Amino acid sequence: MMRPKSPNSINPKLLLIIVLISSFLLFILRSIILSTSTQVIDINPPPRSTNKSKDCSLDCAKIPTSLSEAIIHYATSTITPQQTLKEISVTSKVLDKKSPCNFLVFGLGHDSLMWHSLNHGGRTLFLEEDEAWIEQIKRRFPMLESRHVSYDTKVSQANALIESGKSPECVAISDLRHSICALALKGLPRDVYETQWDLIMVDAPTGYYEEAPGRMAAIYTAGMIARNRDGGGGETHVFVHDVNREVEDKFSREFLCEGYMKKQEGRLRHFVIPSHRDHLDKPFCPLVEKAT
Repeated sequence: MMRPKSPNSINPKLLLIIVLISSFLLFILRSIILSTSTQVIDINPPPRSTNKSKDCSLDCAKIPTSLSEAIIHYATSTITPQQTLKEISVTSKVLDKKSPCNFLVFGLGHDSLMWHSLNHGGRTLFLEEDEAWIEQIKRRFPMLESRHVSYDTKVSQANALIESGKSPECVAISDLRHSICALALKGLPRDVYETQWDLIMVDAPTGYYEEAPGRMAAIYTAGMIARNRDGGGGETHVFVHDVNREVEDKFSREFLCEGYMKKQEGRLRHFVIPSHRDHLDKPFCPLVEKAT
């Protein structure tokens, strides 16, 4: 789960998170400097003003508000994201290349402000099961975009669901809103289905006890959103956290496909899934040669 039940004590990971966000700040400043250095130089520049109060909009690089708030928050909070620095770095490296982009996150937690800031200028949408938690986070961080989502599955149903997910109706590329597959999330906000998501993170819903909803449907739906991607057959980066648990392990391998997996770091797996919209005959999972 993305948020702990109770506040943690001061954690060394706090310093690592600050370093990560500071690195992003340096990346922004470097980009601004490089952009400035490529501008055409006027061979007859106007005389330098003797007025000591210069126009900061021309000479200064202002830190984005979202980033400054994130740095302050993580620098003063004893509650840190549950992903490790190495796990976070896998996603942040992709964001460095893709942002500003469309980033869909299953789960709203203590790392949400970080993801929002690392995707500065893009859209980061969080899907959360707990309405009370959404309201609590909105009061603290009103800039975060979140929507409530309901799940009708339970972890105890995982074995039956993974078998039903192999049926023809579940592997067919179709509009999830009209799917008859038991794993398809059909009640998400309309724009979730219609947006071309560049990154999807599955770090929710709750999945650590038998009666919890589990991440079976979230993992399946993330994979199908990627396969349904329009726009010239682009790719979608999908990340699944807590793959040390049985459900996350089995369902990510089955529905995101081992052949699409690019990296595993700790409890995080990274998949890159191509669009299947223009190639409906493409196998649900690519063939993987097994070592002899």
